[in-house]
Amino acid sequence: MSDPAVTDPVKNLGRGHSKQQKLLRYATYASATTAGILIATKLGAWVLTDSVAMLSSLIDSMLDLVASLITLLAVRHAMVPADSEHRFGHGKAEPLAALAQSGFIAGSALLLLVEAIDRLLTPQPIQATNIGIAVMVFSIFATLALVTFQRFVIARSSSVAVTADSAHYKADLYANLGVIAALVISGSFDVPLVDPLFGIAIAAFIAYGAWQVGSESFQMLMDHELPEADRERIRAIALSYPDVLGVHDLRSRKSGPDTFIQMHLDFNAHLSLNRAHTTADAVEKEVMLAFPGAEVFVHQDPVLSLPDHPPETESGTKKP
Repeated sequence: MSDPAVTDPVKNLGRGHSKQQKLLRYATYASATTAGILIATKLGAWVLTDSVAMLSSLIDSMLDLVASLITLLAVRHAMVPADSEHRFGHGKAEPLAALAQSGFIAGSALLLLVEAIDRLLTPQPIQATNIGIAVMVFSIFATLALVTFQRFVIARSSSVAVTADSAHYKADLYANLGVIAALVISGSFDVPLVDPLFGIAIAAFIAYGAWQVGSESFQMLMDHELPEADRERIRAIALSYPDVLGVHDLRSRKSGPDTFIQMHLDFNAHLSLNRAHTTADAVEKEVMLAFPGAEVFVHQDPVLSLPDHPPETESGTKKP
């Protein structure tokens, strides 16, 4: 007896989607938990060191927690199935959350910039640098573990909310390295101006990350087309079937974890409706396998001005 997963792989798309949802939930839980732990450790380190670079990292982690909680709620809402009032599902909750995240990230950059400029004008010595360095090393390892897991989830779900969440945690890795450098230089060489200068540099880096996240989210909310490489891949799949004579009006967009693809396929007008329909179904299934979680719609167009088509056979809808 054949394995149903082999005879009809499209049946497993639902199961795969369920696994994606579990991974997304785990990613949001891990993000919020990591942010909470880092806030507690950095708060203690900031009280002991009075470093503006450490404060910058603390503020960033506090906003990370808020952003992670927003992501958690958005991902849960995006998983709600389509209903009579939301025929295309609730996937846009994810880019909305990512857009909100970009606002929080930009706000943290602004707060940090203000504090850094104030400390630049009135320099103060850094204390207990060893404790601060130890906390930042712990923060780097915790953040690196989270980003690694998020990368694993993103590769299997293409979630824009988790991608946005991961983007600012990646920025945190560089920011944490900057904090360590500021603590080491300030503590070893007694150069208090280094601390606020690093704070300003970290603020600029965080602001750049906010721009990237916000831009991608805005494009998704505006129903931006899939990358041209993906569109060419869709065309190649369709044209790999001998009965498909052309592809036009290809439209695509992403809505959170969901992808929507529409296209018109040209068939010989003398081809039977049954054969054209069977081929169109085969194209839909293969595109869905190539883009997990995608909803694919194919319209069949008859074309008259074509040379005689080969006689119909049962193998006509298969690739050569």
